Amino acid sequence: MRSFFVPATAFAFVLLAGCVSAPNTPSLTLQTTKAPESYMQCVLPKLEKHGISSTVTQNSRHAKVVLTSKIAADDVLEAYKAGEGAKVFLYERKPLASTITPSRLEIAAKECQ
Repeated sequence: MRSFFVPATAFAFVLLAGCVSAPNTPSLTLQTTKAPESYMQCVLPKLEKHGISSTVTQNSRHAKVVLTSKIAADDVLEAYKAGEGAKVFLYERKPLASTITPSRLEIAAKECQ
């Protein structure tokens, strides 16, 4: 019984380690020459192509996309007006197993940079 408990506990710890990062630290930060609205107009079709639904809010200086998640905290992509373009922040909680490859949201964010 004890020989099963140790590996099972270690495995559970590894799975939960992906959710340990600080909640207010972005997982990705980008700079773009596009305005926040233009940047989101580039990102949204890429997400919709993969069947990812989102909620968008924006004003003259800020645009935000929220992707609800069934297994973790919501993923958020924000673009703030900054100088000649926008500063983009991605807040994403990925399970440890998926940290090896970038998510579709991260790929779309980088492609629209």
